[in-house]
Amino acid sequence: MRKILVLLSMGSPEHFCSDRPDHGSTKPWQPSTTETTNSLAGTAKEGGAGPPIGLIDIGVSEAAYLFRVALPGIRKNECGVKCEIQRDGTIHVRGVVTPDAGFLRDSLNVFQLRVQQLSPPGPFTISFKLPGPVDPRLFCPNFRGDGILEGMVMKERVPVIHVDG
Repeated sequence: MRKILVLLSMGSPEHFCSDRPDHGSTKPWQPSTTETTNSLAGTAKEGGAGPPIGLIDIGVSEAAYLFRVALPGIRKNECGVKCEIQRDGTIHVRGVVTPDAGFLRDSLNVFQLRVQQLSPPGPFTISFKLPGPVDPRLFCPNFRGDGILEGMVMKERVPVIHVDG
């Protein structure tokens, strides 16, 4: 069964498809209203006038959490982004903004930078906490081509113990 989940972010709905079995949830994803504490280090903290690294969206369903982290200007194949998930719901995203050495290249030309407002080169760390505990083994990451790291992780299931009395 394919579920279409809707996450409202920045005023417009975006769809996220999941082929996971139905966990008894018919409710759509909801943006988290839980206050989160975010921690930025390295170039993520130093970001200037350009698009900031580390903006976060968190969606919640009955069975899982969906998070998205903005990593603008970071190339999927050159940054070595790693995402560590802890059982308590703490997420650590680490990587490196690769240096351009003052030059931009495309397939035909080399351009010298006159204005540089994207994040400076160097390592970065983004840490935040999901609203509840998770099962880190059940994590599905996706580093999209538009510089968004998206991850879905299942909530920790508490075993039900039946007591015959």
